[in-house]
Amino acid sequence: MRARRLGWAGVELEAAGGRLLIDHVRDLSPLFTGWTSTDGLIAPAGEATAALVTHLHRDHTDAAALAAALRDRAPVLRPAPGHGDDVDNATTLLAERELRHHDLATRIADTWSEHDLGPFRVTAIPAVDGLGDPQLNWVVEADGQRVFHGGDTMFHGHWWLVARRFAPFDAAFLPANGAVVDAPHLRPPSPFPAALDPRQAATAADILGARHAVPVHYEPEQPDKVPGYAEVLDPEREFREHAGERARVLPVGEWLDLAG
Repeated sequence: MRARRLGWAGVELEAAGGRLLIDHVRDLSPLFTGWTSTDGLIAPAGEATAALVTHLHRDHTDAAALAAALRDRAPVLRPAPGHGDDVDNATTLLAERELRHHDLATRIADTWSEHDLGPFRVTAIPAVDGLGDPQLNWVVEADGQRVFHGGDTMFHGHWWLVARRFAPFDAAFLPANGAVVDAPHLRPPSPFPAALDPRQAATAADILGARHAVPVHYEPEQPDKVPGYAEVLDPEREFREHAGERARVLPVGEWLDLAG
């Protein structure tokens, strides 16, 4: 199996003729005003055989990008809809509408459920979303290798359960921008990171026994300020400092051969 970073939190996995997308997004502007797609946020058109999304924030679920990249009626695994009313689900409503509009073959995955998607065996793993919306992380196995994808989870107590069941991992793709979010529908706002910061991501990689710890959920070049969204200034540098020899910073578009 090999893995390619698509940008932001997006990852493409390739094994035995199958191509699996995780959190593939091309256009971030619906969530981050003025921030559109960048070079590398593109998967080959019509070639992906399946897709996974960790949650339905618009920087992780882009139905138009998935529709362009997936084969016809390719499965898309997703978490369950949020609980409560439209205010409670304010940050997932847009992605829900777009998924219906593009008529993707979505399937809801329960925590710890296992699914066969061509050559890929995937397991939906517990995760904790910083805004309280449903989120899954994913374990993907193929060709004798194992990969973890962390969406934009916070640090939580499930890491050791995941490690007992699946460690070691050949690669763990972990959010590392430590974003502090000030969302209008969440009052009073939290001053704490809504996604792993570099030190937390490195700690998670250590618990998971990751051979390659790859930071995601950040962009080296981005608008100076995104309203209501404050990130760690240099996620790559801080992640390297904390993750040490495990750290593998992948430029957007670069493949990582996990059989090596």
